[in-house]
Amino acid sequence: MLVHAICTETAANLFDLSPANIAGKYPGKSGLQMLMHMVLKVARALQPSVVYIGAAERSWMKKIPKTDKSDAKRVKKDLPKALKTLKVGERVMIVGVSKQPYDAEVKALCGVYQRLILIPRPDYASRFTIWRKSIQGAGARLTTALDLSSLAKVSDGYTGGHIA
Repeated sequence: MLVHAICTETAANLFDLSPANIAGKYPGKSGLQMLMHMVLKVARALQPSVVYIGAAERSWMKKIPKTDKSDAKRVKKDLPKALKTLKVGERVMIVGVSKQPYDAEVKALCGVYQRLILIPRPDYASRFTIWRKSIQGAGARLTTALDLSSLAKVSDGYTGGHIA
């Protein structure tokens, strides 16, 4: 949701390089380098652009679960090299989003991204409002039979993106 808000407000083009999105595509080292090169080339041509990397911590995880088939470590070496090709005046933003940044090698993760912003999970009142707006947005009517307070309580720990 954050990346879509950035793209909407800046009228930017979105390029998704999430590990799950590029899994199995462009095999081999040269394939990934070509992908990174082409994405940044098109992003420069269509400025302003946002290159989105979901689950950014996966590329720098200390230990990857065996159930993860996305081959996330592919980006680890090529992303920093590709970012060095960006110049100061170019309006290309790289946004990495992570739900579990503590699972990654923090030093390496911080070395790639210039800024780290912690967005806390919503409190009770925010979850209540998110549930209400989400249900009304789906076209449903709110009645007394639906207990939004209980929904807000049991969804403690969820992000706004999980709820909406």
